Amino acid sequence: AFFSHRVMSLFQVNVRDALNQAMDEELERDERVFLLGEEVAQYDGAYKVSRGLWKKYGDKRIIDTPITEMGFAGIAVGAAFAGLRPICEFMTWNFSMQAIDQVINSAAKTYYMSAGAQPVPIVFRGPNGSSAGVAAQHSQCFAAWYGHCPGLKVVSPWNSEDARGLLKAAIRDNNPVVFLENELMYGVPFDLSEEVMHKDFVLPIGKAKVERQGTHITLVSHSRCVGFCLDAAAVLAKEGVECEVVNLRTIRPLDVETIEASVMKTGHLVTVEGGWPQYGVGAEICARIMEGPAFNYLDAPAVRVTGVDIPMPYAKILEDHSVPQIKDIIFTVKKVLNM
Repeated sequence: AFFSHRVMSLFQVNVRDALNQAMDEELERDERVFLLGEEVAQYDGAYKVSRGLWKKYGDKRIIDTPITEMGFAGIAVGAAFAGLRPICEFMTWNFSMQAIDQVINSAAKTYYMSAGAQPVPIVFRGPNGSSAGVAAQHSQCFAAWYGHCPGLKVVSPWNSEDARGLLKAAIRDNNPVVFLENELMYGVPFDLSEEVMHKDFVLPIGKAKVERQGTHITLVSHSRCVGFCLDAAAVLAKEGVECEVVNLRTIRPLDVETIEASVMKTGHLVTVEGGWPQYGVGAEICARIMEGPAFNYLDAPAVRVTGVDIPMPYAKILEDHSVPQIKDIIFTVKKVLNM
C-alpha cells in the first residue's frame, strides 16, 4: 500500500488546510501580505482556517480586530491603497453587510475611478451561504450580490484544489477579490496531486472546470452544490443518464464559453445553487445561454435548482427543505429529459 501511494503521490487535504497553506505560502512569499479579522490571530480563526499563522508571523502580519466590520474592512482597503496586500476575513459573509460600502464603493470602484492609477490588491474572504442551524440572518449566499458589481472579482471554490489555487491567485491579483468559502466544506478531505501542492500552483480566476464528462445534460454549479451535482450524476448514471458537471469556480467574470461548449454538446441545462432564485447565479447563466450561440442547441428549456425563496428557517427539517438536495437535482434532471 505504501508503494502504490508513492507512485500516485496524492495528498489528502481538507478545504480548511488548503486555505491555510495558501495563506501561509503567500504570507511567506510576499511580506506585503497580511491577514486581519475577528479571532484570526490568538484564537487561530473562528473556524481554525488561520491556525498557526499568528504564532509563525506575529502581531504585525496576523491582526485580531474588534467586532466592527465597517472599521476593519475600511482599514484593509486603505492599506491596499497604500501598497499592502491585505486579506480581510469576515467571520461570515453575512457580516459583510456591515461593510458593504467599503467593499463596493471603496474597494470595487477605485481602480476604475482612478483610471487604473490606484490598484486595490485586497482579498475579502470567509464562509458564505447556508451553514447548519444558524437561521435566516446567518444563512444567505452572497454570490449574486457581489457578482452583480463591476470592479470585483468573485470566486466560489468547491474542493481543496479550488480553494488552494484560487486563494493564491486572489492574493496575487491587483483587483479586489471576494472569496466565498463554505463552512460545511471546511472539514471535507480531497486528494491533491504533487503539482497542486507546489508552492507556485495557482488557478486562473474566471475559468470554470468540467468535473465530470457527460453527453445527456449539463449541470452547472458552484461551491458545495458541485458535490451534490456529482452525487446526483452518479445516481443518474445507473439509470443510463450521463450528466456533465461544470464547476464554475468563479462567479465574476463568468466563464460562459465553458458552459456554452457543454450545452452545445448535451442540449440540456440545469443550474444548481444554494442561493435564492430571483436575480441569482442560475438566472444569469440562463439569460446568457438565451442570448448566445448555445440557445439553438437546447432541446428543452433550461431549469434552475435553487434555495427556496424565503428567509432561512431555523427548524432543522424546514432548513433541509430550503436548500437544494441531491433528490431535487435528480428530479429536475428527469423532468428536463422528459423521463
